[in-house]
Amino acid sequence: MTARIRFGLLSFAHFHANFWADAINGSDKAELVGIWDDDVTRGQAAASKYGTQFVPDLAALLDQCDAVGITSETAKHVALVEAAAARGVNILLEKPMARNLAECRRIVEIVRQSGVTFMQNFPKRYDPINHELIRLVRDGVLGEISLVRVRHGNAHLMELGAAAAANWFGQREQAGGGALLDEGIHAADLLLWLLGEPEKVSAFVSNATLGLSLEDTALAIFSYPSGALAEIATGGTLLAAEGSIEVFGTHGVAVLSGVDMASRFFARPPYLKIFRRNMGRNEWEGIDLTPNFQHGHFHHGGPLHFIEVLRGEAQPVLSLEDGWKPVAMIEAAYRASETGQAQPVTFSLDPDGK
Repeated sequence: MTARIRFGLLSFAHFHANFWADAINGSDKAELVGIWDDDVTRGQAAASKYGTQFVPDLAALLDQCDAVGITSETAKHVALVEAAAARGVNILLEKPMARNLAECRRIVEIVRQSGVTFMQNFPKRYDPINHELIRLVRDGVLGEISLVRVRHGNAHLMELGAAAAANWFGQREQAGGGALLDEGIHAADLLLWLLGEPEKVSAFVSNATLGLSLEDTALAIFSYPSGALAEIATGGTLLAAEGSIEVFGTHGVAVLSGVDMASRFFARPPYLKIFRRNMGRNEWEGIDLTPNFQHGHFHHGGPLHFIEVLRGEAQPVLSLEDGWKPVAMIEAAYRASETGQAQPVTFSLDPDGK
């Protein structure tokens, strides 16, 4: 497929749809052919803003598209994936893949049966500074990894306060979970990329700060076959921060800053720095890279990469498996929080966990 990709956006419920529309409009390899939304007023406003048509009939828009981006409420992901796949339309899906593993299983079945090109969106995968962090680990620069700490969050819930409960992401039925699923899923994806599959998890969630029905703050600790431990700290109540990711190894340490909203406006260069064991105790070695977050393009990478994939110019960096495995980690963390006991993390779509 070498012609311009006819791209549609399904729902502006998720704010990231605005970044996707910007990215598509800014590409000479694609065109935004239309927007569908079950909220007509919201959809019409988005279409006017981004200079395209609002199509109230979902099937009618799908018939005009080579690809769609799904940025709806998480509860509607399965139905919209099914509608697009039934018409042979390729799919870019906003995170998380679904509210739970049962819904992930259905999405995987739909995509495999249809044969459409599918890509799960996790924007950390498109940022060169994250690739450099991964290289440091995989090339053994830091030695054997003993501990990873990932904080990924923002102050969005804090800014909304009680009003968050009226939004879809403040409702369990629509979102599937609170900060752990919404923001912590980014960290889960990074940990899978960095360390592979964990074995067990212990976790705590809290809604004490804002009193919502969903958690506004969460902490999960994963253990790995190597003996390494990894922590996800997340929340919608993080007013300011600096270091986002810390990786501790036997030969050195890497610290990455400015790669989430909590730290975006507070981190300063060098954003990625490493300490090597043979360096002085007060020395850091800075890496000359700037996170996409600092450029304001963090959420643009997904649609731009997907367009290149559909044109045969790139291989997808994320797959169906990359979509559901982070959900498996978060679902296990919720079980650990509910039971007060460490839980196994089972990477299987089999209903029996086999």
